[in-house]
Amino acid sequence: MAREVAGVFAGYYGEGGEKVGPSPYVGGRKAALVALEKFSVRGYAGSRNKLGGGVSRLSFYIRHGVLGLREVAESVRQRFGESYDSLKFWQELGWRQFWQLVYGRLGHRIEEDLEPAKVNLGKDFADELPEEIRQGKTGLVCMDECVRELVETGYMHNHARMWFASYLIHFRKLGWKVGERFLYRHLLDGDPASNGLSWQWVASTFSHRPYLFNQENIQENGGKQWCERCRVKCPFAASYPELEQRLFS
Repeated sequence: MAREVAGVFAGYYGEGGEKVGPSPYVGGRKAALVALEKFSVRGYAGSRNKLGGGVSRLSFYIRHGVLGLREVAESVRQRFGESYDSLKFWQELGWRQFWQLVYGRLGHRIEEDLEPAKVNLGKDFADELPEEIRQGKTGLVCMDECVRELVETGYMHNHARMWFASYLIHFRKLGWKVGERFLYRHLLDGDPASNGLSWQWVASTFSHRPYLFNQENIQENGGKQWCERCRVKCPFAASYPELEQRLFS
Protein backbone atom coordinates (compact mmCIF):
# COMPACT_ATOMS: atom_id res chain seq x y z
CA MET A 1 0.00 0.00 0.00
CA ALA A 2 2.74 2.48 0.99
CA ARG A 3 4.64 1.80 -2.23
CA GLU A 4 1.48 2.28 -4.29
CA VAL A 5 0.74 5.63 -2.63
CA ALA A 6 4.35 6.72 -3.09
CA GLY A 7 4.10 5.82 -6.76
CA VAL A 8 1.02 7.98 -7.25
CA PHE A 9 2.80 11.01 -5.81
CA ALA A 10 6.21 10.31 -7.32
CA GLY A 11 7.86 13.51 -8.49
CA TYR A 12 5.80 15.82 -6.30
CA TYR A 13 7.92 15.71 -3.16
CA GLY A 14 11.65 15.25 -2.72
CA GLU A 15 12.19 15.57 -6.45
CA GLY A 16 15.76 15.30 -7.58
CA GLY A 17 16.99 13.45 -4.49
CA GLU A 18 16.27 16.31 -2.11
CA LYS A 19 16.42 15.34 1.55
CA VAL A 20 12.91 15.61 2.98
CA GLY A 21 12.25 14.85 6.63
CA PRO A 22 9.30 15.14 8.98
CA SER A 23 8.11 18.69 9.51
CA PRO A 24 8.70 20.27 12.93
CA TYR A 25 5.31 21.99 12.64
CA VAL A 26 2.13 20.47 14.03
CA GLY A 27 -1.08 20.74 12.06
CA GLY A 28 -4.70 20.90 13.17
CA ARG A 29 -7.05 23.40 14.74
CA LYS A 30 -5.87 22.85 18.31
CA ALA A 31 -2.22 23.47 17.44
CA ALA A 32 -3.21 26.50 15.37
CA LEU A 33 -5.07 28.12 18.26
CA VAL A 34 -2.12 27.50 20.58
CA ALA A 35 0.25 29.10 18.05
CA LEU A 36 -2.08 32.06 17.61
CA GLU A 37 -2.32 32.63 21.35
CA LYS A 38 1.46 32.44 21.72
CA PHE A 39 2.11 34.96 18.97
CA SER A 40 3.00 38.40 20.27
CA VAL A 41 2.86 41.26 17.80
CA ARG A 42 5.07 43.47 20.00
CA GLY A 43 8.17 44.45 18.04
CA TYR A 44 6.79 42.96 14.82
CA ALA A 45 7.19 46.07 12.68
CA GLY A 46 10.85 46.51 13.55
CA SER A 47 11.93 42.88 13.44
CA ARG A 48 9.78 41.12 10.84
CA ASN A 49 12.41 41.45 8.09
CA LYS A 50 15.09 39.82 10.22
CA LEU A 51 15.42 36.05 10.02
CA GLY A 52 15.30 35.78 13.79
CA GLY A 53 12.55 38.37 14.11
CA GLY A 54 9.12 38.12 15.63
CA VAL A 55 7.17 36.66 12.73
CA SER A 56 3.96 34.78 13.44
CA ARG A 57 4.62 31.38 11.81
CA LEU A 58 0.86 31.22 11.25
CA SER A 59 0.93 31.29 7.45
CA PHE A 60 0.47 27.58 6.85
CA TYR A 61 -2.51 27.47 9.21
CA ILE A 62 -4.05 30.36 7.27
CA ARG A 63 -3.13 28.81 3.92
CA HIS A 64 -5.01 25.60 4.68
CA GLY A 65 -8.03 27.27 6.23
CA VAL A 66 -7.33 26.20 9.81
CA LEU A 67 -7.23 29.87 10.83
CA GLY A 68 -9.12 32.69 9.16
CA LEU A 69 -7.69 36.13 8.39
CA ARG A 70 -10.40 37.90 10.38
CA GLU A 71 -9.89 35.53 13.28
CA VAL A 72 -6.15 36.20 13.36
CA ALA A 73 -6.59 39.96 12.99
CA GLU A 74 -9.19 40.07 15.76
CA SER A 75 -7.02 38.03 18.12
CA VAL A 76 -4.21 40.56 17.68
CA ARG A 77 -6.60 43.49 18.16
CA GLN A 78 -8.06 42.09 21.37
CA ARG A 79 -4.67 41.36 22.91
CA PHE A 80 -2.55 44.25 21.62
CA GLY A 81 -4.96 46.93 20.47
CA GLU A 82 -4.41 49.14 17.43
CA SER A 83 -0.70 49.60 17.98
CA TYR A 84 1.81 50.35 15.23
CA ASP A 85 2.94 46.72 15.36
CA SER A 86 -0.66 45.54 15.03
CA LEU A 87 -1.23 47.81 12.05
CA LYS A 88 1.90 46.53 10.32
CA PHE A 89 0.84 42.94 10.91
CA TRP A 90 -2.64 43.65 9.52
CA GLN A 91 -1.01 45.22 6.49
CA GLU A 92 0.75 41.93 5.81
CA LEU A 93 -2.54 40.06 6.16
CA GLY A 94 -3.93 42.57 3.68
CA TRP A 95 -1.23 41.66 1.16
CA ARG A 96 -2.28 38.03 1.39
CA GLN A 97 -5.90 38.98 0.77
CA PHE A 98 -4.85 41.18 -2.16
CA TRP A 99 -3.03 38.27 -3.81
CA GLN A 100 -6.15 36.14 -3.37
CA LEU A 101 -8.37 38.79 -4.96
CA VAL A 102 -6.05 39.11 -7.96
CA TYR A 103 -6.00 35.33 -8.34
CA GLY A 104 -9.77 35.18 -8.04
CA ARG A 105 -10.13 37.67 -10.86
CA LEU A 106 -7.39 36.51 -13.20
CA GLY A 107 -7.25 32.79 -12.45
CA HIS A 108 -4.60 30.87 -14.37
CA ARG A 109 -3.48 34.04 -16.12
CA ILE A 110 -1.19 34.60 -13.12
CA GLU A 111 0.88 31.66 -14.37
CA GLU A 112 2.22 33.92 -17.13
CA ASP A 113 3.78 37.39 -17.05
CA LEU A 114 1.05 39.86 -16.12
CA GLU A 115 3.04 42.85 -17.34
CA PRO A 116 6.17 43.43 -19.41
CA ALA A 117 9.30 43.28 -17.29
CA LYS A 118 10.62 46.71 -16.33
CA VAL A 119 14.24 45.68 -16.84
CA ASN A 120 16.19 43.40 -19.14
CA LEU A 121 15.72 39.94 -17.64
CA GLY A 122 17.60 38.16 -20.39
CA LYS A 123 16.23 35.95 -23.16
CA ASP A 124 17.54 32.44 -22.64
CA PHE A 125 15.76 31.37 -19.47
CA ALA A 126 16.30 27.80 -18.35
CA ASP A 127 13.09 25.89 -17.72
CA GLU A 128 14.69 23.58 -15.16
CA LEU A 129 16.27 24.44 -11.84
CA PRO A 130 20.03 23.73 -11.89
CA GLU A 131 20.91 20.77 -9.72
CA GLU A 132 23.34 22.70 -7.51
CA ILE A 133 20.54 25.08 -6.56
CA ARG A 134 18.05 22.27 -5.95
CA GLN A 135 20.56 20.46 -3.74
CA GLY A 136 21.73 23.60 -1.92
CA LYS A 137 25.28 23.22 -3.22
CA THR A 138 25.96 26.53 -4.95
CA GLY A 139 28.71 27.40 -2.46
CA LEU A 140 26.82 30.56 -1.51
CA VAL A 141 26.07 29.74 2.11
CA CYS A 142 23.18 32.21 2.37
CA MET A 143 21.31 30.64 -0.55
CA ASP A 144 22.22 27.06 0.33
CA GLU A 145 21.04 27.43 3.93
CA CYS A 146 17.73 28.90 2.78
CA VAL A 147 17.21 25.91 0.49
CA ARG A 148 18.21 23.45 3.20
CA GLU A 149 15.67 24.86 5.64
CA LEU A 150 12.98 24.91 2.97
CA VAL A 151 13.47 21.30 1.90
CA GLU A 152 13.94 19.90 5.40
CA THR A 153 11.17 21.81 7.18
CA GLY A 154 8.82 23.29 4.58
CA TYR A 155 9.54 26.80 5.86
CA MET A 156 11.43 29.77 4.46
CA HIS A 157 11.30 33.23 6.01
CA ASN A 158 9.55 35.74 3.77
CA HIS A 159 12.65 37.93 3.43
CA ALA A 160 14.71 34.87 2.52
CA ARG A 161 12.12 34.02 -0.14
CA MET A 162 12.68 37.45 -1.66
CA TRP A 163 16.46 36.99 -1.62
CA PHE A 164 16.19 33.54 -3.16
CA ALA A 165 13.77 34.69 -5.86
CA SER A 166 15.96 37.66 -6.73
CA TYR A 167 19.05 35.44 -6.86
CA LEU A 168 17.42 33.02 -9.28
CA ILE A 169 15.76 35.61 -11.51
CA HIS A 170 18.29 38.43 -11.64
CA PHE A 171 21.65 36.90 -10.74
CA ARG A 172 21.20 33.46 -12.34
CA LYS A 173 18.83 34.65 -15.09
CA LEU A 174 16.32 31.87 -14.55
CA GLY A 175 12.68 32.28 -15.45
CA TRP A 176 10.59 33.12 -12.40
CA LYS A 177 8.32 30.11 -12.97
CA VAL A 178 11.24 27.72 -12.39
CA GLY A 179 11.84 28.99 -8.87
CA GLU A 180 8.15 29.48 -8.16
CA ARG A 181 7.46 25.79 -8.82
CA PHE A 182 10.34 24.74 -6.57
CA LEU A 183 9.09 26.78 -3.62
CA TYR A 184 5.47 25.82 -4.17
CA ARG A 185 6.39 22.14 -4.06
CA HIS A 186 8.12 22.45 -0.69
CA LEU A 187 6.42 25.26 1.23
CA LEU A 188 3.91 24.20 3.86
CA ASP A 189 2.14 27.48 3.19
CA GLY A 190 2.57 27.19 -0.57
CA ASP A 191 -0.26 29.07 -2.23
CA PRO A 192 -0.76 29.70 -5.96
CA ALA A 193 -1.67 33.35 -5.44
CA SER A 194 0.82 34.47 -2.79
CA ASN A 195 3.69 32.44 -4.19
CA GLY A 196 3.21 33.09 -7.89
CA LEU A 197 2.43 36.78 -7.63
CA SER A 198 5.29 37.37 -5.19
CA TRP A 199 7.72 35.90 -7.72
CA GLN A 200 6.27 38.17 -10.39
CA TRP A 201 6.68 41.10 -8.00
CA VAL A 202 10.39 40.29 -7.65
CA ALA A 203 10.77 39.84 -11.41
CA SER A 204 9.02 43.17 -12.15
CA THR A 205 6.27 41.52 -14.20
CA PHE A 206 3.76 42.56 -11.53
CA SER A 207 5.50 45.58 -10.01
CA HIS A 208 7.02 48.86 -11.14
CA ARG A 209 10.62 47.72 -10.58
CA PRO A 210 12.58 44.53 -9.82
CA TYR A 211 13.51 43.54 -6.29
CA LEU A 212 17.24 43.41 -5.63
CA PHE A 213 19.30 42.76 -2.53
CA ASN A 214 22.97 42.99 -1.70
CA GLN A 215 25.40 41.62 0.87
CA GLU A 216 24.71 44.48 3.25
CA ASN A 217 21.01 43.60 3.23
CA ILE A 218 21.74 39.97 4.04
CA GLN A 219 24.10 40.87 6.88
CA GLU A 220 21.68 43.40 8.33
CA ASN A 221 18.72 41.03 8.34
CA GLY A 222 20.32 37.61 8.47
CA GLY A 223 23.51 38.23 10.41
CA LYS A 224 27.13 37.85 9.32
CA GLN A 225 27.51 34.14 10.06
CA TRP A 226 26.72 33.07 6.50
CA CYS A 227 29.26 35.46 5.00
CA GLU A 228 31.90 34.37 7.51
CA ARG A 229 31.48 30.75 6.37
CA CYS A 230 31.32 31.49 2.65
CA ARG A 231 34.38 30.57 0.58
CA VAL A 232 33.25 31.71 -2.86
CA LYS A 233 33.30 35.16 -4.39
CA CYS A 234 30.15 36.96 -3.32
CA PRO A 235 28.05 38.20 -6.27
CA PHE A 236 26.04 40.36 -3.86
CA ALA A 237 28.95 42.45 -2.55
CA ALA A 238 28.13 45.67 -4.37
CA SER A 239 25.99 48.77 -4.11
CA TYR A 240 22.54 48.78 -5.66
CA PRO A 241 23.55 51.07 -8.55
CA GLU A 242 26.47 48.74 -9.28
CA LEU A 243 24.20 45.69 -9.23
CA GLU A 244 21.67 47.35 -11.53
CA GLN A 245 24.44 48.24 -13.97
CA ARG A 246 25.86 44.74 -13.92
CA LEU A 247 22.59 42.81 -14.06
CA PHE A 248 20.41 44.87 -16.39
CA SER A 249 22.60 46.88 -18.75
